[in-house]
Amino acid sequence: MSEKTIICRCEDLSVEEIRDWIDKGYRSFDEIKRISRIGMGACQGRTCRRHLVMELARASGKDPSEIDLATFRPPTKPINFGAIAGVDQDA
Repeated sequence: MSEKTIICRCEDLSVEEIRDWIDKGYRSFDEIKRISRIGMGACQGRTCRRHLVMELARASGKDPSEIDLATFRPPTKPINFGAIAGVDQDA
């Protein structure tokens, strides 16, 4: 894969940039996600997740299956306390 290949289209991150982060000591998916926003764009990592895992595996000498994926949190929707308490909002 070329150094200039874009692996995260949503955040416009290239292989070179990811390798630079790894060389600076960022060694986990979560660390690189926090510093670069990889996996946080519109696709939510559907296109870049496996590429980052492969780069982390290459750098660490591990099998890709040994690389922990990022912590994924579902989108949230605010609700009021009445809904939690079971209070009828129309009453």
